[in-house]
Amino acid sequence: MMDNRKANTKPNKSKRGVGGVVTSRILSYILLIFLTIICLFPFYILIVNASRSHVQITAGFSLIPGKNLFQNIKDVLKNSTFTIGSGMRNSLLIATLSAVLTTYFSTLTAYAIHMYDFKLKKYAFTFIMFVMMVPAQVSALGFLDLIDKIGMRNTLYPLFLPAIASPVTFFFMKQYMESVLPTEIVEAARADGSSEFRTFNTIILPIMKPAISVQAIFSFVGSWNNYFIPALVISSQNKKTVPILMAGLRSASYQNFSLAQQYVAICMAIIPLIIMYFILSRYIIAGVTLGSVKG
Repeated sequence: MMDNRKANTKPNKSKRGVGGVVTSRILSYILLIFLTIICLFPFYILIVNASRSHVQITAGFSLIPGKNLFQNIKDVLKNSTFTIGSGMRNSLLIATLSAVLTTYFSTLTAYAIHMYDFKLKKYAFTFIMFVMMVPAQVSALGFLDLIDKIGMRNTLYPLFLPAIASPVTFFFMKQYMESVLPTEIVEAARADGSSEFRTFNTIILPIMKPAISVQAIFSFVGSWNNYFIPALVISSQNKKTVPILMAGLRSASYQNFSLAQQYVAICMAIIPLIIMYFILSRYIIAGVTLGSVKG
């Protein structure tokens, strides 16, 4: 009798276990779908408003797209104060060069601090960390005075050359190297006769690819959205970046002010960021996975 009871109770427990797993999985999917809708809802409203007229937007909130998308795009392209072509070109150039410079030189600096033993190594690391604590607003006046003296005011150079020295990116690279980069690899390359720069460019950079991808995205987005420094440095219309042009749209006169054009301009401005994310997103996932295993 006891054996029969045990035989009868095991399938019931198994069914309850399977039912619990299915229920928890369904609840997880419902929660994830709800969070996804919350995250994507602002983008949907952005697209909806980009397809409505200024009068319709000011009339109130709507979930139904309008019919003025192409007319709004034409109005933006015809707007002489919003030179979207030159703005996108300038922002793309600055953001790309900033991402390349900050990831390469920060990785190079982190490699030097991580692999080499020298007398002032500890003080060099502390000094870089101290620089990280200084906000950009504090050094803005000195930075403007410097670029005036060297003749770089109203040029694009001051907007991407400072990316060579990025303490935040350096710190991330240094921490990542400590978890994934064994010194034996570099020592083996040295024993085979590889030069230091060749070792760095052909061995270290591929190993650091996930971390470089993460910081490249952060740097690209930060440079693309940067308004403070470009607004102080740039004065020519053909050298203005997208955030400066967007600010010009917001401060337009009452007759020329259009919320529809602003929403269309925002849609255009986020397209490069979305493309950048989709290109490098797989490296972000790989970097997080690798860091969690080796860390």
